[in-house]
Amino acid sequence: MIGWYRRLRERCATCSRVTLGAGVLLLTLAISFVLLTAGAYGLAWTNTEEFCIGCHEMRDNVYAEFKGTIHDKNRSGVRATCANCHVPHEPVALIVRKMQASFEVWGHITGKINTKEKFAKHRYEMAVKEWTRMKKNGSQECRNCHHFDAMEPEKQTEKARTRHARAQAQGTPCIDCHFGIAHNEPDGPGPQELKIAK
Repeated sequence: MIGWYRRLRERCATCSRVTLGAGVLLLTLAISFVLLTAGAYGLAWTNTEEFCIGCHEMRDNVYAEFKGTIHDKNRSGVRATCANCHVPHEPVALIVRKMQASFEVWGHITGKINTKEKFAKHRYEMAVKEWTRMKKNGSQECRNCHHFDAMEPEKQTEKARTRHARAQAQGTPCIDCHFGIAHNEPDGPGPQELKIAK
């Protein structure tokens, strides 16, 4: 046996059950704290823009398209990052999305989208996945920042006022109309044509 383990067993043989139980509890709490802290740090780190554009597929394609859009530069100085639009804020949905994203890393590892040509070939497929996710959650990431009750309809065009009122009444997700505003639109039908099972 390993020396330290043998010494620990010998020492614990003379410990009371209470002392042994307290030691196991403290060790469990210490390990849990370290794992929880590391997990929280990992989640926060993977929500940073630096992480998102760390691979050239994102930096050279969708991030390059994002630069200069209304979500990047605007009169109010409020800026959305990748995570604001692509990662849910709710804890359970966030964990589920992070797990899904971990499988998407496979595309990076295998080189599925590692050139502009390959990225363009798979753009529609990737867009449909994101549109589907946003339609299923009612465009929650949009609504984390944009609220119907905070809009000033009198500052909108008549067309926008009418459409927003209809969207609010019908529960239409934002993505049905507001797509292609931060990234180039792929060829093919838009999100409003997607039939999503709730």
